[in-house]
Amino acid sequence: MKDSILVVDDEEDIRELVRYNLDKGGFSVICGASGEEGLSLAKDTHPAAIVLDIMLPGIDGLEVCRRLKGDADLQNIPIVMLSAKGEEADIVAGLELGADDYVAKPFSPSVLIARVRNVLRRSQQDPVDGQALVAIDGLVVDPARREVLMDSRPIDLTNTEFKLLHFLIRKPGVVYTRGQIVNGVHGDDYPVTDRSVDVQVVGLRKKLGEWGNRIETVRGVGYRFKG
Repeated sequence: MKDSILVVDDEEDIRELVRYNLDKGGFSVICGASGEEGLSLAKDTHPAAIVLDIMLPGIDGLEVCRRLKGDADLQNIPIVMLSAKGEEADIVAGLELGADDYVAKPFSPSVLIARVRNVLRRSQQDPVDGQALVAIDGLVVDPARREVLMDSRPIDLTNTEFKLLHFLIRKPGVVYTRGQIVNGVHGDDYPVTDRSVDVQVVGLRKKLGEWGNRIETVRGVGYRFKG
């Protein structure tokens, strides 16, 4: 069976462009033109993923995202946000609410399809084991031993650097905001500014050498580890 994708966008031409390309990509597509309709369709059809525009009439995309992630029956459906250029604050807000990825308008249809496939693949994987060893190419992170190896050679990281690397590498490709990283590494309400994450990333990249380039900066949003 084809995976069903719910597309929620009030602009008919954008909605049709996304529908057409997702259909060509082998997906079954359901479309909604408003936040209210999107919520109703999500509850009725339980799609495999949702492509959700931020700027919607009535209930906007951020509120739709919040409601979806707050619904026990729908919260595990991955969401790809669509945003107009320059809406960095809204992108960050969407990711903080639990959206899985975003694509900025104007967008390449092939990029959108790749992002949808990526969030589907991640959602279908087993839940991350916080103590499971993670290995990507020659980089190995072993939380049980609190050890990082590069080509079988151990490297010395501070506790914060280790937690930061482990947090990012567990889900390659996932974009995390600085706030999510602070919470994931230190816990909620930790008295550290988001910008301190930038300093920690710089130090970690230096110690990782060539693997440091795998920690990618997503401008205006945060960071991700490239798998």
